[in-house]
Amino acid sequence: EWGRGFVAETDYRLEAENTITFEQAMRNRGLEAVCAPPVVKELVRDKVLVTEWIEGTRLDLDASPDVPRLCGVAINAYLTMLLDTGVLHCDPHPGNLLRTKDGKLCILDWGMTLAVPPNLQYALLELIAHINVEDYDSIPEDFINLGFSPEGVTADRLKQSGITEGLTFAFRQLSQGGGPKKIQERVKAEFKDRYGDALSDEELRTAARADMMERMEKQLEAEGVDVKGVTNVMEEMSRRNRELFTLPPYVLYVARAFSTLEGIGLSIDENYAIVQECYPYLARRLFTDRSPRAKKALRAMLGLSEEVGAGSNKHENGDAPTSALAMVQAGASAPAKQGGTLSPSKLLEMSDGFASYTAATADVDRDGAGQSAAILEFAKLLFDEKGSTLQDILIEETARLGDAYTRSALKASLVDSAPAKAAANALRTQRELLESSPLAGILPKALKEAIVDRPAEFPDLIEKLLGHSEEDEKILTTAAELRDVLSSRLSASDSGNDETAATRISTPNAALDSETIRSLLADEETRNLILGQVPGVAALGRRLGAGLLRRAAYRTDQADSLPADARKRLAEANRGLAEAIDMPEDKPANV
Repeated sequence: EWGRGFVAETDYRLEAENTITFEQAMRNRGLEAVCAPPVVKELVRDKVLVTEWIEGTRLDLDASPDVPRLCGVAINAYLTMLLDTGVLHCDPHPGNLLRTKDGKLCILDWGMTLAVPPNLQYALLELIAHINVEDYDSIPEDFINLGFSPEGVTADRLKQSGITEGLTFAFRQLSQGGGPKKIQERVKAEFKDRYGDALSDEELRTAARADMMERMEKQLEAEGVDVKGVTNVMEEMSRRNRELFTLPPYVLYVARAFSTLEGIGLSIDENYAIVQECYPYLARRLFTDRSPRAKKALRAMLGLSEEVGAGSNKHENGDAPTSALAMVQAGASAPAKQGGTLSPSKLLEMSDGFASYTAATADVDRDGAGQSAAILEFAKLLFDEKGSTLQDILIEETARLGDAYTRSALKASLVDSAPAKAAANALRTQRELLESSPLAGILPKALKEAIVDRPAEFPDLIEKLLGHSEEDEKILTTAAELRDVLSSRLSASDSGNDETAATRISTPNAALDSETIRSLLADEETRNLILGQVPGVAALGRRLGAGLLRRAAYRTDQADSLPADARKRLAEANRGLAEAIDMPEDKPANV
């Protein structure tokens, strides 16, 4: 693989093509803050490559105040190459990353690149998502998808090998940032807490080595190995690991690229965490990618169940939802359980990540141009007439919340209020008095059921229909959490003390708080751009209405106290009306 790369570097026509393709790909994706040198096509030959001269400074040597933002631009550009365009620039040493005089990032030298197929892209996306939400139990499956294990090795076998514990420790350290120096300090502090604060460095190493040997022996015993018959435990574990793990050639290129970017970040901020810097791209990708794998990943990352559930928008092609575990191992979080509810904090965190990505990459951000672009992109996402994954989720959750609130209000009025309780007691008392009187044996059974029994049962029927389920309680709790989080953010931004702003060095002020939105809406051009999304509001309203009707159909299906035939007819009526409302305006209904 390395030989192929070196040979490819001598193909100057290929390098010219790579340069042009990258430049066009960035323009198509709105990444205006990154570029490549324009190629002078008419002068390119087999042994000659000519580009326009770029005036700029090496990113790691430039003292401009926008260099931290450009570090974020670099991370987002490389993630876009790795996980979207499928052609990764494999030589990002500091001399190939320039800050241009107009504040853009220019990437030079496109001779060495790596082709990244779609399946590998999604496997890498899932790995990044799992690391960001600390779902380390799903990483063994990611390792298999990424080709880190030979064919035939299962995720269960990887878990039994103890990999999850080791990866949890390693990725937790990486997520906290700071590079090798800070990691070494944290590991030493953790060892002191574990083995004793008074131990010297050598004693700590000895204690850690003994602990590791003990864990290895326990692991071998768990696999049925007679440890007493093993002359060298470490060699035996090494042999077994070679059977479980392999190193794909592409990893060398990816590691080289991102370790270089991490080094530049650490030169600016000693606490730089490249894992956290990946978050804006992750949010942007999951919010906008309509593929099944990305949809499942986003739902799981937001804490939602793997089944879309009743009351949601219809599935593409009318098909029933497939298992998220089967498709992406829940994509970005621990396997979600049925009835999972939206995480307000994660939703706002991802929204800030989306804004951070757009603000950092859409422009050089003079006079707030980047943040204007972020607001516009978010408006497009929410009001897109064609819909979006985020829009689908918000409609589904709004329908669930509307259902829960309506049922709660009706229960308070028709069941829990004093007049409702008095009426229920009166109806029950009437039945009790009748049953204890001589009339009980005189009235015809049908008449007694019509004027006494059914009215007395009506309060119980209403209470059963409006009773809160565990899901309702979760939904109402989520709504309260979302209200509190939004109130806290708005009050903090109004007081000028917003602690929710992103702490990443690349996007220090990209949170979508009230002050940011107010200032941007004061600009007439930005306001007009947002108003241009108004036609999507009608489509959003249709989808929301359809979502409420589907939720009503789901509730009807669950109402066992209603007669089966009536339940079926009512549910079908709600679903039919939902389909009629949700139908695109340009698609005529069947007559």
